[in-house]
Amino acid sequence: MNLEDLGLIGNCQYSALVNSNGAVVWCCLPRFDSEPIFASLLDEENGGDFRIGAPDGKPGQQAYIENTNILQTTFKTSEGTFRVTDFAPRYTVGDRLYRPTELIRMVEPLEGSPRVSVRCMPRLGWSKREPSVEFGPQCFDYGGFGSLLRLTTDAPVSYLDGEPFRLSERRYFVLSFGPPSAEPFLAHCEQSLAETIRYWTRWVKHCNVPAEYQREVIRSALVLKLHCFEDTGAIVAAMTTSIPESAGSGRTWDYRYCWLRDAYYTLDAFRLLGHFEERESFTRYLLNIAGGAEDLALAPLYRIDGKSDLEEHIMSDWPGFGGNGPVRVGNAASTQAQNDIFGEVVLALSPVFLDDRYSDERSPATLKLLEQLTRKAIAVAGTPDAGIWEMRSAATPRTFSSLMCWAAANRMGRVAARTGSAEESTFRQAAARIQNEMETRCWNDSLGSFVGSYGGSDLDASLLQMATLSFLPVNDPRLASTIDALTQRLSRNGWLLRYHVDDGFGEPSVAFIICTFWLAEALARIGRLGESRAVLRRAHAAMSPLGLLGEDYEATTLRMWGNFPQAYSHVGLIHAAFAAAAPWSSVM
Repeated sequence: MNLEDLGLIGNCQYSALVNSNGAVVWCCLPRFDSEPIFASLLDEENGGDFRIGAPDGKPGQQAYIENTNILQTTFKTSEGTFRVTDFAPRYTVGDRLYRPTELIRMVEPLEGSPRVSVRCMPRLGWSKREPSVEFGPQCFDYGGFGSLLRLTTDAPVSYLDGEPFRLSERRYFVLSFGPPSAEPFLAHCEQSLAETIRYWTRWVKHCNVPAEYQREVIRSALVLKLHCFEDTGAIVAAMTTSIPESAGSGRTWDYRYCWLRDAYYTLDAFRLLGHFEERESFTRYLLNIAGGAEDLALAPLYRIDGKSDLEEHIMSDWPGFGGNGPVRVGNAASTQAQNDIFGEVVLALSPVFLDDRYSDERSPATLKLLEQLTRKAIAVAGTPDAGIWEMRSAATPRTFSSLMCWAAANRMGRVAARTGSAEESTFRQAAARIQNEMETRCWNDSLGSFVGSYGGSDLDASLLQMATLSFLPVNDPRLASTIDALTQRLSRNGWLLRYHVDDGFGEPSVAFIICTFWLAEALARIGRLGESRAVLRRAHAAMSPLGLLGEDYEATTLRMWGNFPQAYSHVGLIHAAFAAAAPWSSVM
């Protein structure tokens, strides 16, 4: 199984991954971080799946209905052609947004007299036990779950054992978790499809897009939207757990949670896209977490409901993606000290006082919280931590962490000026002090670059963010020199690694996709647009046929790895595309 063969569907309540052979290979219900009901992604033999496809199991051709998250897979067989349409309903009913925990699959003949195979084999989460099954009129009820899991269809239920049958007309299959729709079956399916198409195409029309790279940005926007958990406003890093960074690496992590580090970058991507609702919801999620953290002891990541019970476990009886275990549930990074998160949370929340559309969120308490977070960032600048890459080796003062602490003090200087706070000079002086310390202790003359740790010689691709955050003027030679040094020393076939140090698991051997997008954005920021666009062209070539991105890229085999799809990678694409694209005035 390759990541390039997987399509994503969802509705901001749950998501699923569909293989090109028509099998749903990953789906957690009722929400992203629940236990999986289909998980052949991590155990192809016993993980469970829901397949509608060709009798011989061969793959079809996948494509999204344009500007939607509705996936279609077309199968051409010797007997005829048929198409499977997969989607999660999402649309408005009156003033209410309808997003049930419901997967709708439609299969229809297109040519000839094709035969199709249908088999639904859910599992009871990580136990991999088979549920009990009760047959009803036109449905199967699967027992043992927290709520009713029902498969309803207008096809003969006798045909759903995997044996091929002749497809002569359109058929629907609806898998629901919880009470199923009370509407007439066919009317519900047809209305859901039509309304879901209408919802997504309208949402895309409300997106800002750059003059160039429009298709890539639109698909990235749609993917990013599916990472939003609407109930709380949280945005998860990825939909999956334990897809390794590279084959046999042991670098497998559970990413079905919300990282505070991602907050600023994700919110800023939605700002570029012109979508305020997602920004507002995520801001409220962050305010709830930060405001409820005793002594501002923020964890790097949280569950989508704001809880932090993320103890990491290894599921020993799961072979893992392609046999590349271990499979992990939970994430031990939640207990690490990562000093950069205070800066990123300040950057994420500062628009409350800089953007007048956030008037509802403004209050003396919110301003006080921001000031406290900034003081915390100032206090931890230059102290040892695990850093942005969550090193499981010894803690050390990290340059990127201090960069984000500087950014917090710098941004709060602007907020204080806007609100008339007496703290303006305090924050501006702190920003100047941190910057001076970094210029003194984090610059390496022999390398001609800022380095990843204080007094070190290690290079770190996260320092490309110095250009984006305006740490130095765009014409400062140290900025261009750092970009060039990172490119020369961390590049593999034009793709950037994160670093060249042992992080507790050895040295990474594959590129981290967002780093290449950071490079494209940094080059654009300093005016080297031709180089920036060349990097973007290379990066776009790594996208799957459906336009999806994982976390990592193996430049020698041209294969993606890591949890999939990765929100961070798509956020990087959006930022880089807006930075490198020509203005609309040049093409209109």
